[in-house]
Amino acid sequence: MGLFDEVVGSFLNGDAGKYQAILNWVNEQGGIQALLQKLQNGGLGDILSSWISNQHSNQPVSGDQLESALGTPAVSDLGQKLGIDTGSASTMLAEYLPKIIDALSPQGEVDPKAHNDLLSAGMDLLKSGKLFG
Repeated sequence: MGLFDEVVGSFLNGDAGKYQAILNWVNEQGGIQALLQKLQNGGLGDILSSWISNQHSNQPVSGDQLESALGTPAVSDLGQKLGIDTGSASTMLAEYLPKIIDALSPQGEVDPKAHNDLLSAGMDLLKSGKLFG
């Protein structure tokens, strides 16, 4: 278990593990910018814009929409890492991904720190409690 795992696990409950797994998975998908591009190309541009905007509330997204935009293999990969099926992984992404992207874009665009070091940016969000507000 890495230092990130230990620190996050020590001050938060099970949600932290889910956020951490998603952040690691986003990195494996090519990073936050690549993920945003996949969502945009997958027809979720309007929904994505609501997550990034600081002037609109986050529009909901379904697990099926995310699986369609990101590809079943990518979502299945996350499910395997978490020991859950693909459907559960897409449902979990539908719950957590809007919060993560929203928290990483407080000024209406993704924080530049997240492009370079998503895990550090995510850790800062977890420590600040912004993901649980």
